[in-house]
Amino acid sequence: MPNLPAIVDEIAAESRFTGVVRVDRGATVEVERAYGAANRAYDIANRNDTQFGIASGTKGLTALTIMSLVADGHLALDTTARSWLGADLPRISDGVTVEHLLAHRSGIGDYLDEDADLDVNEWHLPVAVHELADTEDYVRVLDGHDAKFPPGQSFAYCNSGYVVLALLAQRASATPFAELVAQRVCGPAGMRDTAFLRSDELPGQVAVGYIDAEGLRTNALHLPVRGSGDGGIYSTAADFRSFWQAMFAGRIVAPETVAAMIEPRSDVPSNAARYGLGFWLHASLEVVLLEGMDAGVSFRSVHDPAADLTCTVISNSTDGAWPLCRRLNRELFG
Repeated sequence: MPNLPAIVDEIAAESRFTGVVRVDRGATVEVERAYGAANRAYDIANRNDTQFGIASGTKGLTALTIMSLVADGHLALDTTARSWLGADLPRISDGVTVEHLLAHRSGIGDYLDEDADLDVNEWHLPVAVHELADTEDYVRVLDGHDAKFPPGQSFAYCNSGYVVLALLAQRASATPFAELVAQRVCGPAGMRDTAFLRSDELPGQVAVGYIDAEGLRTNALHLPVRGSGDGGIYSTAADFRSFWQAMFAGRIVAPETVAAMIEPRSDVPSNAARYGLGFWLHASLEVVLLEGMDAGVSFRSVHDPAADLTCTVISNSTDGAWPLCRRLNRELFG
């Protein structure tokens, strides 16, 4: 067996990693390490229980929230987006369904189109970030983007699709989306330190996201003041161990629903992966993962349910997580 703590320390030192690494195998925590500063201005160190933004890692929690609403009859996989959008977002095809959106097969235009090779450290939002505090606030940001292809035709990763899902969930349940995620996912999963926090009201245990390897420039002006279905949750490495265990134990949605969500719907060669409903899937192994990157945020959590093995790397810099992720992926999953 590889000496994982030594490997993690070595790669963290070489890459000047700032964040938290945790590896769990069964009841054993094989690695739990924190590095770097949560707040550079005040020289506050990251700790194992520090909360970090997870960017698109949020999409998995959004997908589970949607499937919980499906189980309760608020939505169905064949519910059309139009049935809850009404006159909003007229460029979204009438044929786009909840299932298309979950699988990134809707074809709708994206307000943050990752196919356009965006530099996430630049400014991309067309409105002031403080104006995006509730999912309904995103409607004007989502509008005006032409469809790429008819629904169901192919795969195209789409941030807009997951904000639309949050909008449908909020309207169908008459409950704010952040509350839905807390009630339907975080609560059942025992994720006590996971929530949609406002970036202008961050509590002391939250890491500040930094744009550069050095310096004090943060991501405060780059991201919505409060996230939605495509990203913006803050969490911990420990909470993601709880998340995966709860998900595969059927404590969030039924096991047959989980099985349907991790059934491959698309091959994505560009990512050397497959995609289900809200979750990335290893190209050949029965391994499930969530990942995200944004200005001042990088995150990946990988889970092998057969081995009860979880590896989470979470960082408060834009691409700080990736050197450790690559090495741990090789060591743990081949």
